[in-house]
Amino acid sequence: MIVNERAGLLIVAHGSTVNPDSSAPTLAHTAEIRRRKICAAVECAFWKEEPSLRDAIFLFDARSIREVYVVPNFISEGYFTQTVVPRELHLNGRVTKRSNGQIWRYCEPVGNHALMTELLLKRASDVAPDAAPAETSLLIVAHGTDLNENSAVAAKREAEKIRALGRYAAVLNVYMEEPPLVSDWCKLTETSNVVVVPFFISDGLHSYQDIPRLLGIVAAGSVDHEPGTAPPPAAPGEIFRQNPYSIEGRKLFYAPSIGTDPGFADIIIQQAFSAKN
Repeated sequence: MIVNERAGLLIVAHGSTVNPDSSAPTLAHTAEIRRRKICAAVECAFWKEEPSLRDAIFLFDARSIREVYVVPNFISEGYFTQTVVPRELHLNGRVTKRSNGQIWRYCEPVGNHALMTELLLKRASDVAPDAAPAETSLLIVAHGTDLNENSAVAAKREAEKIRALGRYAAVLNVYMEEPPLVSDWCKLTETSNVVVVPFFISDGLHSYQDIPRLLGIVAAGSVDHEPGTAPPPAAPGEIFRQNPYSIEGRKLFYAPSIGTDPGFADIIIQQAFSAKN
């Protein structure tokens, strides 16, 4: 058990006003941790959805909950974990004592946990179970650009860790908006199999449309469209069910975003456990 019967867990995430799938993984992980009954209360809050970060300080009754562990469901440290979340939750460091006596402990984001490497390997294996690793390249895709600098660094770190294991013919960190570009995957790899794992917390426009377009994937079952225009996107999730894609005589396997893996519930719990110690 992480905490005692007088402790609560708050999972914070970005959320979205336009993409309902953005909050789905966080809601699922919250429900799973709540089901395990490891502490008195498990809640989640979002920057762009309800319940909001600003209202989260009212989710835990100070008379029964004496400690609250806050775990950011983010891939890396950055503007939201370092500025937005502390500001909205009125946190003044790793440990904040409220006027009501409640102690709030601010934890590391999930993407910093050592288990992330294991989850990436598992996701790659799950999406391409019959692809021989010696004949397979693994691409970990992040957003890139200065706006997401830490996310790019996190993707590079994970690629280096997996590369050191020597399980795949090649392991590359690639990006949507800066070199090495995911759109250049054919030039960057030489193997007959290529596995692509988006290094994002949730599936959304990036994983459903942007990355598939950059990879050159055309979703099966697309309806006719006007010449010179992009084909309409497939239904959410359909893009992942068409594996493998055959492109230029090679097999490309495209996985859902890593943050949708059920194993994130274990990482959230362990991040809270680390803060306690």
